[in-house]
Amino acid sequence: MIYRRLGESGLKVSALSYGSWITFAEERGYENALECLQTAHKGGINFFDCAENYGDGEAERMLGRAIGDLGWRRNDYLISTKFYFGIDGGLNSTHTLNRKYLLGAIDGSLERLNHEMVDLVFCHRPDPTTPIEEVVWAMSDIIAGGKALYWGVSEWSAKSIRKAFQIAERHHLRAPVVEQPQYSLIARGRVEREYKDLYKEYGIGLTTWSPLASGVLTGKYLNGVPSGSRVATTTQRRTNARVQDSALTQALRNLLPISRELGCSMSQLAIAWCLKNPRVSTVITGASRPAQVSENLGALSVLDRLDDEAMARIDEIFPRTADFAN
Repeated sequence: MIYRRLGESGLKVSALSYGSWITFAEERGYENALECLQTAHKGGINFFDCAENYGDGEAERMLGRAIGDLGWRRNDYLISTKFYFGIDGGLNSTHTLNRKYLLGAIDGSLERLNHEMVDLVFCHRPDPTTPIEEVVWAMSDIIAGGKALYWGVSEWSAKSIRKAFQIAERHHLRAPVVEQPQYSLIARGRVEREYKDLYKEYGIGLTTWSPLASGVLTGKYLNGVPSGSRVATTTQRRTNARVQDSALTQALRNLLPISRELGCSMSQLAIAWCLKNPRVSTVITGASRPAQVSENLGALSVLDRLDDEAMARIDEIFPRTADFAN
């Protein structure tokens, strides 16, 4: 495993991390989730990402139970949760980042996780109705209260992130250390362009999600939609649009020879490509079976083979300005 600093903080995270949305939020069974966690941990993964709303709280409960049953030492892993969407449907606790909600939400998550604190807590999405100053104060107070060690944001604009830093500096509060954006071969703009100045200005780290674009970048849909696949069993509009995008399909066919030359799967290539970006602290991977966890871990061995020539070829296939049903 490769370990990287989380931005300019002193925290070291595994280059690949494990997200609990698919395995823990969907009904795939506790024993299967336990095996996935065990495989990830044995592979050197130390960061496990969760959120309050995954499975309406069930993902946190299952993750906390599994960690307890596996008997991991608390210093050997990092755990996160995220707030914004809410789980009770309340007026002041749904799609919000107001102070009342945030200070209550952290207590609920800690109870479900059976933890005294989380290592990272995220504002899951921006909230245009709550002043950023209120959000920064609340997140800083969560850390001051010993309920989290660091905080970050997810899918915030560069302008809002910059404002959060300025408020924290002005009032001597805890500033965010990390952003959690979508990042993949078909979702490059925010990480590579919009946030470009933030890395030097504030040392923001990245915990990126969806490196495989909900499975599209694995190439498994090149010959149609397999029965039992996520596209076949759900109605995700974005994923369905991507599967039907002829330009994206052709790009994936052009990528296939590169993966063969590198001796890896399409999914391993897509994940390794994300890791080649030095601004990425960790790539959050999802897996519904232990074999998929092992498959994802194989992306680490591709990094050294993914040289400048290969990266340039990939850039020709997936230009930074391309829009593949994103």
